Amino acid sequence: MQFSFTDEQEQFRSVVRRFLRSKSPISEVRRLMASADGFDAAVWQQLASDLALPGMHIPEAYGGAGFGAVELNIAMEEQGRALLCAPYFSSCVLAAAALLHAGTEEQKTRLLPAIASGQCRAALALAEASGRWDAGGIRAVARRDAGVQGGWRVDAVKRFVIDGCTADALAVVARIAGTTGDAGIGIFWMAAEAPGVTRAPLATMDATRKQASVQCANTPAELLGDESTGAQALARVLDDAAIALASEMIGGAQALLESAVAYANMRVQFGRAIGSFQAIKHKCADMLLDVELAKSAVYYAAQAQADGDPETPSLACLAKAAATDAYVRTATQTIQIHGGIGFTWDNDTHLWFKRAKSSEVLLGDANYHRELMLQRMEA
Repeated sequence: MQFSFTDEQEQFRSVVRRFLRSKSPISEVRRLMASADGFDAAVWQQLASDLALPGMHIPEAYGGAGFGAVELNIAMEEQGRALLCAPYFSSCVLAAAALLHAGTEEQKTRLLPAIASGQCRAALALAEASGRWDAGGIRAVARRDAGVQGGWRVDAVKRFVIDGCTADALAVVARIAGTTGDAGIGIFWMAAEAPGVTRAPLATMDATRKQASVQCANTPAELLGDESTGAQALARVLDDAAIALASEMIGGAQALLESAVAYANMRVQFGRAIGSFQAIKHKCADMLLDVELAKSAVYYAAQAQADGDPETPSLACLAKAAATDAYVRTATQTIQIHGGIGFTWDNDTHLWFKRAKSSEVLLGDANYHRELMLQRMEA
């Protein structure tokens, strides 16, 4: 197992960081979080044309750049650091993974190039009213209908669909009528403007990541892959997403740590910088330990994913749990170090704090992933 990045990977990180520093300053984040779409279409196209980020991890055969999971997670980490407002996680991670793991060769060849080029923005519609992020929470139903394009019709009410209102296509997880358990779970691809689809924005704590409710009423759809592999494909999609989200979270935690240390060295009380007080030193040391330990777990999981390690599912759970704990604790401590100003709207700390809290429950919280990791290790 490799525990250090190559020179090429470090150069890639530097390029992405410079781009995001230029295109996603905090003033732009504040502007976009107040907008309806939540992202800048021009910057999205630059992200695709200048850096080729949407398709960097997609195989070249499907229009991508053919890099691996490590490079994808470097990009996610830098986006979390910059708090980028863009449909990258929804389209390039969740939806792309659904196609890669569930789609047939023909479907991947037909659908992935548009995602890789950034021309098509897609979203995964999985969670429902129960808030569960697994196959057991699926109540949406799909029925065969040879008379419609795609051969299926879907009835679903989905919640917490990331970037659901601005997506061009939807990957909707549904249960094939008449099946029980994991058998019969399928991922169904449809146009976001297909007949019967209605979308509405959700009011959430984290305005930097837009979410939506999506309802499908007898909507024509195409099954990705076949009826027997949907549950296994969904599990792989969620593992990929957990590692990518964990990478984004450690990027945000690192940004908060640096903010806290900089403020502690600048803020003066009683004639000395507050960073010289032992209590503040302890907080900063604890934050550093949290962030570095989480980084180790996430980097290990990303490398295992790239190598096809059979332990990747368990490591994905470990990464998400570790990153969740580290991000939330670091956000809380950063606000405390900033003191009274840390609670104000004008201070930027609350933006990362809200992202930390929304990411905490996205795809399942830390306790859920620790329990799932134990189940997988015992299996």
